[in-house]
Amino acid sequence: MDISAQAAAAVDVPPAPANIHWVREPEALDQWLDRAPGKPLALDTEFERVNTFYPIPGLVQLGLDGEFCLVDPSVAEQSRRFREMLADPNTPKLLYAMSEDLELFRQWLNIEPAGVIDLQIGAAMAGAGFSLGYARLVETLFGETLDKSATRSDWLARPLSDAQQRYAIEDIRFLEPMYQWVSGLLRDRGLEAALVEESARFADELAGQEDPDNHYLKLRGGWTLSAQQQGALRELVRWRELECQRRDRPRNRVLSDALLIAIAERLPGSLKELSNIQGVPSGAVRRYGDVLIELVSRGSTADNSSLERIAPPLSRDQQGFFKQLKRLFRKAAEDYDIPMELLAPRKRLEKVVQHPDLAQHEFFQGWRAQILAPVRADIEELLKS
Repeated sequence: MDISAQAAAAVDVPPAPANIHWVREPEALDQWLDRAPGKPLALDTEFERVNTFYPIPGLVQLGLDGEFCLVDPSVAEQSRRFREMLADPNTPKLLYAMSEDLELFRQWLNIEPAGVIDLQIGAAMAGAGFSLGYARLVETLFGETLDKSATRSDWLARPLSDAQQRYAIEDIRFLEPMYQWVSGLLRDRGLEAALVEESARFADELAGQEDPDNHYLKLRGGWTLSAQQQGALRELVRWRELECQRRDRPRNRVLSDALLIAIAERLPGSLKELSNIQGVPSGAVRRYGDVLIELVSRGSTADNSSLERIAPPLSRDQQGFFKQLKRLFRKAAEDYDIPMELLAPRKRLEKVVQHPDLAQHEFFQGWRAQILAPVRADIEELLKS
């Protein structure tokens, strides 16, 4: 699909502001947000995350009805209307590649944003390609080249340079025109509601992945462990998540994934056995040793018969089955000009192969049911074979 020739030319793009507008007081931000009730709110953030577990907010960028402003985090967090609008499902929040922004709002403000629209997902649904970068899409649609030199700059320092401020505004200036372009194309394809649905599903999935009780499932290298060992790994990973949160330190600064898997595999029953595991730092044994031994004992002696196991790689037979299944999904994706990676991500397809009961999966619910309807009978027949 040649998106450069699509209806983007008919969309008005607000000009870059001559002067950067900062909102300096919470009450002023409340008033600014109340100017255009019900209108979509363009939203982006800048943050720092190098030596901490939690992202440190550096800047909030807002666009509303063609006007833009920059807000210090200390002002945004004290604004009643900002918090209300984040949580309001009836006010669309326009973001691009929103996963890190949503994580920031959950951890910084303890708010689960609602009514979010991820325009990177929208662009994929509109036929622009999967996981397309913001700057590239802006250039393709609107013919403007963005200066990305400030991307890795220090967003916690003040004052921000003129280049940083201009960069920050450019990151939101095109969101509403992009939304108009995406909405027009999706309306023509009967998929306008699908963008809202998929954005909400993606946001919920991201929130679920942060649950410390389930984080062990992300350690794919632990699939070879027995149920007993995975029970220990679950306890170890849960403890690490909570310890990282408590100390605000990155995971590898506490214990890496590989070391947690090695400890779960060996199931040490004493500090000496823990010390003998290759790679475990002596400082970690001194600081955490007794706790780790207790966690290993608790996790390995629990009833792990119903524990959800880490998904293993597909067997050779399953790989053949996967290719057949993928062929059917790809046909539906191509017929609708929807990226395969969006319609049927590999990990979700692998789960269908490993658990071939469609009732357990979401492929035939919501907007995907519409896309897959022409091949549904073939998929069901394949799963029965």
